[in-house]
Amino acid sequence: TLLAESIRLISKALRPLPEKFHGIKDPEKRYRKRYLDLVMNEKTRQVFINRSKIISGMRRFFETHDFMEVETPMMQPLPGGAEATPFKTWHNALGMELFLRIAPELYLKRLVVGGFEKVFEINRNFRNEGVSTKHNPEFTMVEFYQAYADYHMLMDLTEELFESLVIDLTGNTQIEYQGETIEFKKGWKRISMIESLSVIGGIDEKIIHDTPALLEYAQTHNIQITKKDRHGKILTKLFDACVEPKLIQPTFITGYPVEVSPLSRKNDQTPELTDRFE
Repeated sequence: TLLAESIRLISKALRPLPEKFHGIKDPEKRYRKRYLDLVMNEKTRQVFINRSKIISGMRRFFETHDFMEVETPMMQPLPGGAEATPFKTWHNALGMELFLRIAPELYLKRLVVGGFEKVFEINRNFRNEGVSTKHNPEFTMVEFYQAYADYHMLMDLTEELFESLVIDLTGNTQIEYQGETIEFKKGWKRISMIESLSVIGGIDEKIIHDTPALLEYAQTHNIQITKKDRHGKILTKLFDACVEPKLIQPTFITGYPVEVSPLSRKNDQTPELTDRFE
């Protein structure tokens, strides 16, 4: 019971909030009325708070490792750095068509060419493609570039980044997700794509370099691959179907085929593969 001496209405609610006990269950309403979801669901609010902490933590991490934060153009004459359908726009003063960026890669690399040895950008990208709860046509990503570093050094840095972010959020190196305990401590498993097909995917290593045998394997296991696909593309599709669903703990996959790795450096010993990781 409150004994009020006075009351002042700051703003009136024209409609009552949803019933508090059950919250909002309808996903459509949650995503279309984010403000309502935030008011009613504490878990949603925590996602927003965590996202802010992650971005802030990323910025601190790169700055303490002597990376310089930069901003690159969002409107570009030629979209590049990834494979995606861009949004088109028109520049009235210049009388030319421009594209919203699908990735900041090419401009960041130009900064490295210009003499900035460590750069990063937390940036918005736009890809004119489907929409789902896992895919948004407008999204935030981070890209960083370091001169005189190979991909092994970048894997080390990535491990360190994720470990520091998880410690900032949870106080330790683990999180619980979908019934699994995910360990982000440095020292993640590193395995080549070709090795993972047999070790994790269960494909007989004797047929991994045999294109007709791989096509037959795919057909037997209802994996959509066409005969026009080159060998590297076939390996990648088999990886997506047979290996990726089994990767639970943080894992570096290295040695991607040239056919699916634009702008990546060819491996010195095996030129059909690249020095790249995911």
